Amino acid sequence: MAGKPCSGPVNRREFMRIGSLCLGGLSLSQLLALRSEAGQPRQDTSVILLFLHGGPSQLETYDLKPEAPSDYRSLFNPIATNVPGMDICELFPRQAKIADKFSLVRSLHHDVGIHSDGGIIVLTGKRPSKLDPSSGSKSEHPDFGSVTSAVRGLSGKGTPSYVSIPSKFYMVQPTYLGLQHGPFESTEPSSANYRPPSLKLQAGLDGQHLVERRQLLRQIDRLRNDLDLNGDLAGNDKFRDLAFQMLTSPDAASSFEIDREPDSLRDRYGRNMWGQGCLLARRLAESGCGVVSLFFNTPKNGQEFTNWDDHILNAGRPGHFAKYMKVRLPYMDQALATLIEDIHERSLEKKIMVVAVGEFGRTPRLSSNNSGTGRNHWPQAYTALFSGGNLKMGQVVGATNSKAEYPTHSPCTPQDMLATIYQHLGIDFTQSLVDHQGRPIPILPHGKPIAELI
Repeated sequence: MAGKPCSGPVNRREFMRIGSLCLGGLSLSQLLALRSEAGQPRQDTSVILLFLHGGPSQLETYDLKPEAPSDYRSLFNPIATNVPGMDICELFPRQAKIADKFSLVRSLHHDVGIHSDGGIIVLTGKRPSKLDPSSGSKSEHPDFGSVTSAVRGLSGKGTPSYVSIPSKFYMVQPTYLGLQHGPFESTEPSSANYRPPSLKLQAGLDGQHLVERRQLLRQIDRLRNDLDLNGDLAGNDKFRDLAFQMLTSPDAASSFEIDREPDSLRDRYGRNMWGQGCLLARRLAESGCGVVSLFFNTPKNGQEFTNWDDHILNAGRPGHFAKYMKVRLPYMDQALATLIEDIHERSLEKKIMVVAVGEFGRTPRLSSNNSGTGRNHWPQAYTALFSGGNLKMGQVVGATNSKAEYPTHSPCTPQDMLATIYQHLGIDFTQSLVDHQGRPIPILPHGKPIAELI
């Protein structure tokens, strides 16, 4: 922070962002009751979500159908993994060598083929009350990261409970939980001399900084007292102390410093947003962050890079979508395989769960015209990858029909996926939060952990 920090008024966004107490959808008494009913939260568990924005094709990644008709079958060949009977895309050779360390759920499905609304379902477990075909909608309910932030709070090391790399999801918001439970945005971790921009992580440099932050916390306390009409915030010293810990903790700051990692490991992950994002996610999860989400859009910028929305003219690029997937898939293979290997090498596979999934899959039947070839939106069947989390690895859960059109065995919903995640995080997903109108809203309206993984 250059020069003398200004001690003037703090804007509302930063004020609410720094305050670590649950205001709005979860009072202190409700929070303590929720934690009591859920049992002792496993504060040492974490989830890393790789969100493949755009909707990855199941037929070109984890559910290839080489025997399907030519206008359906994958454009790539399947390769065997080290798990008998589990074949994946030929562009995933590194994952193929460690398939015993992950499981595939090939029967995920829902009914909304719109990017924003499909993403809302996958991230919150709740279907929007009104669909927006323009993909401009925002969630009416918090996503699982914000719920985790509200229920679990800061880690013992002061690490943020919810971090998004490099930025937050555009379609979800913390809503009635309050802005303070939105994600901390890391910015681009592969940029030169990366440092996360936040007042939270610049404290502890000298005594004056500490004094100024204690003054800020006193302002937060005064705000809490003004709002505490029902006495819900009595005895909140613990939460105030956690807020100050986050502002001053060297552990919280150092968890973002990926330049502490050996160059050989950084090279192994890949010097791009996906690779360095996965490395940063591992550091954060290891340091106690409850949820780390990676916006897996494109690994780099450039004409040859597109996201996972592989319809004709994705990102305005003409031609066959397989051309762009051939560029993209090796980046994912490198980053994801290294993340899984790194977690196991550090014996963190019980503590950290990795989930790779998009908002939906792609149409089994190919579409072609003069501009190119692609696959359109298809929520009726797609695949999620799970690794770690003390789950059963090295298996395929569920199956789709011969053209990857719909599940034929053990169908799973996004709510089932989230229930599996919540269980790992020690959160009782059957309990309710309270919205702005005072109505109880279930954390999950339905769903149960995927039995084959538990």
